[in-house]
Amino acid sequence: MKRSKWKGPFIKKLDFNKRLPLLSRNYEITSQIVGLTCNVHSGCTLVKLNITDEMIGHKVGEFVPTRERFVFKKKKKKK
Repeated sequence: MKRSKWKGPFIKKLDFNKRLPLLSRNYEITSQIVGLTCNVHSGCTLVKLNITDEMIGHKVGEFVPTRERFVFKKKKKKK
């Protein structure tokens, strides 16, 4: 569900004195944080994310997968 337009995008003040700031998944990417490298929690680990121009207007959580990629197991050949 989208956030109301009258509220504006979800943005919190970032402390750039830290090495890698931790962003929440519902943080909306704006032009002020382009070029920033930050940490985002994927559910079990922290993932480094580099923010680029193409990401403006999207949420941070769209770029961090929360599930493992599924791969079918290879079958062994019978002799």
